[in-house]
Amino acid sequence: RANRANKDNRAAAPEECLFRAPMTAPTTNLTFPHRWHARILPARPLILPPRHFVYPRAAEEVERGALELMIRAEAKATELLATCALGFQNPIVPTGIWSCPNPHEICAVSGGYAYLINTAAPEQFTMLSYRPVLEIRPVPEMNLLIFVGHHSILAWGAEGLAWQSDRLSSEGVTIVSINGPTLHGRGWDMLTDKETEFALDLRTGQRLS
Repeated sequence: RANRANKDNRAAAPEECLFRAPMTAPTTNLTFPHRWHARILPARPLILPPRHFVYPRAAEEVERGALELMIRAEAKATELLATCALGFQNPIVPTGIWSCPNPHEICAVSGGYAYLINTAAPEQFTMLSYRPVLEIRPVPEMNLLIFVGHHSILAWGAEGLAWQSDRLSSEGVTIVSINGPTLHGRGWDMLTDKETEFALDLRTGQRLS
């Protein structure tokens, strides 16, 4: 009965609970080779450097809880400050930096809001549509960075967005295992109130079962 109640609460308002708890320490995952150096700052510098980029550009009150990064691309002599607007202040969503299949890109995640930034041309970036991203999983064997959302999975490759799966769950997606080109996971079907298993082809994002 308690499990049923938890599922009902999760389905009713998945985003409403994301502001309630303090953040955990940021993650740094450098699985993929990269051509940049980055460090996470504890706070925004009192004096802003000449090269300062805000993601997304139109964010209001972006400094409130933002992820502040100092980044230097290998080809650049000077560092830049990247201010990444906060999504949700809760430890269930990730915060940190990940290297990407493209060695010039950095994935910066701030409270579940994910930004793919070209460090060689930092005005070029993509903010993922998942708000929030719930899990990030590098798959170097397939040269993919996997993002898990509430309902589906997205894969980012060396050329950008590789694929986005169809809806896999009414609320909550769990990666169980990755075996070669196949991702196995679980979702939840609201109509049957049961967990369902699925398999995805990592080459295409198509559902195999």
